[in-house]
Amino acid sequence: MQVPPAPLWDPLALTAVLILAGLGLANLAALGDSSVMRHQLLVDAAGVVLFVVLLRWRSDGLRWLGWGCYVASLLMLVTVDLRGATVNGARRWLDLGTFTMQPSELAKLGLLLVLAQVLGSDHAWPRRLVTALAVAAAPISLVVTEPDLSTAAVLCAVTATMLVLGRIPLRVLILLLAAAALVLPFGEHLLHDYQRERLNAFLSGSTDANGSGWAILQMHVAVAWGGLTGGADHPLHRLVALYLPERETDLAFASLVEQRGILAGTLAVLAAAALVWRVVGASRRAWSRSAALTGAGFAALVGVEVAVSVAGNLGLVPTAGVPFPLVSYGGTAAAVHIASLGLVLALRADGDSHHLWSRMGLDRLRPRLLRTTAVAVTGTLVALTGFAWQLQGAAGDGLRATALSQMLRCTRVEAARGEITDRHGSPLAVDVRRDRVAAVPALVRPDEVRTLAALTARPVGGVRRLLARNRTSLDLTIASLPTAAGRRVRAAKLSGVFVVPDTHRRYARGASLGPILGWTGVATPVEMERWPDLPLGALVGRTGLEQMYDPILRGTDGRQCVYVTPAGTPVALGPYTAPRRGSTLRLTLDDGLQRTLTRQLATVLLGVPGQPRGDVGGAVVMDPRNGQVLAMASLPAYDSSVFGPPVHNRRLARLEHLPANPMLQHVTQVTAPPGSTFKLVVAAADMRRGVVPAGQVLPGGGAWTLGDHTFHNWMSLPAQNLPEAIAWSNDVYFYQLAWAMGPWPIIHTAHTLGVGRPTGIDLPGESGGYLGTPRSVARAGGTWYPGSTVILGIGQGYLTVTPLQDALWTAGVATGAVATPHLGLAYVDRRDRATPLHWPRPRRLAYARTLGPVRAGMALAATSGTASILTALPVTSGAKTGSAQDPSAPNGAPDSWFTAAAPFERPRIVATSFVRGGGHGVSTSGAVVLPVMQYFFAHEREILRIGPLRPRR
Repeated sequence: MQVPPAPLWDPLALTAVLILAGLGLANLAALGDSSVMRHQLLVDAAGVVLFVVLLRWRSDGLRWLGWGCYVASLLMLVTVDLRGATVNGARRWLDLGTFTMQPSELAKLGLLLVLAQVLGSDHAWPRRLVTALAVAAAPISLVVTEPDLSTAAVLCAVTATMLVLGRIPLRVLILLLAAAALVLPFGEHLLHDYQRERLNAFLSGSTDANGSGWAILQMHVAVAWGGLTGGADHPLHRLVALYLPERETDLAFASLVEQRGILAGTLAVLAAAALVWRVVGASRRAWSRSAALTGAGFAALVGVEVAVSVAGNLGLVPTAGVPFPLVSYGGTAAAVHIASLGLVLALRADGDSHHLWSRMGLDRLRPRLLRTTAVAVTGTLVALTGFAWQLQGAAGDGLRATALSQMLRCTRVEAARGEITDRHGSPLAVDVRRDRVAAVPALVRPDEVRTLAALTARPVGGVRRLLARNRTSLDLTIASLPTAAGRRVRAAKLSGVFVVPDTHRRYARGASLGPILGWTGVATPVEMERWPDLPLGALVGRTGLEQMYDPILRGTDGRQCVYVTPAGTPVALGPYTAPRRGSTLRLTLDDGLQRTLTRQLATVLLGVPGQPRGDVGGAVVMDPRNGQVLAMASLPAYDSSVFGPPVHNRRLARLEHLPANPMLQHVTQVTAPPGSTFKLVVAAADMRRGVVPAGQVLPGGGAWTLGDHTFHNWMSLPAQNLPEAIAWSNDVYFYQLAWAMGPWPIIHTAHTLGVGRPTGIDLPGESGGYLGTPRSVARAGGTWYPGSTVILGIGQGYLTVTPLQDALWTAGVATGAVATPHLGLAYVDRRDRATPLHWPRPRRLAYARTLGPVRAGMALAATSGTASILTALPVTSGAKTGSAQDPSAPNGAPDSWFTAAAPFERPRIVATSFVRGGGHGVSTSGAVVLPVMQYFFAHEREILRIGPLRPRR
């Protein structure tokens, strides 16, 4: 029975071609280049014309058509090598004036047709094999020299496939494949640098946006961005497309998915698979073996190109630059593929092939493994499509975020720092809000420059010149305005202009709190190392509480983004993320008490009648029950606003040349001998060890002699017991007491009261002072003499302390417990949620019960002894005065110390004052402590009451 001849037209194959060509045009249309789309449409039309011409072709003319195409392609390849157009370092095109042609695409068809003639002949397989390899060598070599390694690889794949289909023995083909695999590594020198980068990126799995994996990342981004139906309707789709290289040609499949969705990509792959199967079916009905091999070879060519192209677009093989047939932009390739289909359909219709093969018994001479190859190609395409779906589902969100991120260039909008307030909420450091008007010059419309200048009160010409000089800027400051003016600029909605907060730190109390609050400045490498997440140029606390609590005070920066092209050219303003203000820091300080303390300290530094004038002062008022610092004064001092921004260079230069170093915090960073205030520690050591009973009277007088050295008293005093000796600061008594105990009981007790180490206050740079021991002095090359022990008893010798340490041991003796002094009370976030800052509970002294006589001495000093000025207080008190010889005092006068606690039954306040070179303790430092304690008890309820923990608006 004879099978009726097949019709010329194959509706399914033609539909597949129309779908592929239509999807290619749709991709070009979405990319927005109408000229390229029109060119492709003309090329497709030319291919249709050739399709119609070749549709009438017959097998008899196949030989001369094949050799004609083959020879013509070789001649054109030689011409390309001599005079071809060079693009991106490759010479692949012939410039024919109005259009260009890529001969390597014609070489695919020519080689396919000639191989079909050679392998379809009746000659023995060795002759057919040698001839086929010789025929393939010429075009492949010429294509490699262009260089066009991707097309060369396709030609090699077509040749190998044709050898399989042409029934060359498989054992021979396996040997050839093994030989090729051995030679392949030596071909690396043929690769260009960019090709090596592509190969390395694929082998390493790199998707580094700044490296050779850029194209892989962009392909994945494109596939993810497209979603189900594509992103062509998204406002940013054109910009997203710009980031995909070769989007019209080599990466057209990824571009198609990006613009039209995964459904369109799947349709393209299914159409290609349908075309392969229809061509395979046509080859099985061909009139002759050469005609059958022509159809099979064309099916293999299409299958290989689609599989390699899609795999490359998904990053599964190196991006070899193989176009997707009919979908990728390319005139020669599209015309050749459409025309080739016409030829295959013509050969199918050229007789009753099924009847011929059956009648002549030539079924064994059909192309081998044809259906198997088609199944393999189809399975590969289905698997690739499945991978694209899986990529969208598993990594889609992250890749879409990457797409948005890489299009944005963002500038930081600095967040306002949180306020610093006293314990009642009174502001001590605040950020004053202004608005910064900024612009992206490339986006500002010329007709809006005049409006921008008027709104910012700047000359039109000046604004125009500023924009012109900074054309590439993404954040150009135009002006800093009050918030009302900033709102008017924002309301004008000028192109490329944005308004962001611009805050400046203001310190309400000037120099009175400068060394405590500190200042802010641009982060140094030290801060960058401490907080690695800091952006470059961030403002941070550089000293004082600003530094200590910087993570709390520092807010979260916002950002203003601009959409840019891959070249960095701005195209539109992007999203704006508002900054978030930092948390409010509530301090333990009382503003009124702080001002009183600072004022009194400043007064005595101006000079006390009858006393030398000191140059440095430090005073602290503390609640001994919990360590809360109620006031802390340090003079001379600096105003934090000197450090800006902007920095006041002249004022800063003057500060640097002032004596007494106003940059230091004199309560925690300046040390000096404590003098007689240290007698409280010595007395506590005696009560702890029980060496000399408190009631035992020791000889008095104006001096005491040990060996050949005489130690003098500040005045001649009678024989006294411990409380009396404290009250009158009897040096002779404490010389004898220290000598009786030896150094170690004093040193050990001093350690328990915080002497010789930092107190742990929440201020940076605290000094631990110095408490020498016989061993440490010997290690330093010094000598601990017997007299060293004696003078340690009156707070001299190998001993220096800070005023805060002095206050700490005063509190310890007065209450029997040592607290951790601190300034931080709580912080309040943007949602008005208060979080108390937790501090260690006061540490109870193990010998607290033995301190009664020491406390009695303090009380006696405040009533009838050296500190009797405290009788003016409305409550009982205990105190100790001190005058210490200090070689660092410029005037050579002794330092003035005064420390007190009240009410003495249950102390609620400890006040300590130090004035370097200030003379007698009671006269100078006492003049600081007494008024401050009077102020405290006159306003105690208001001072100790903590205000509502809510931030100031």
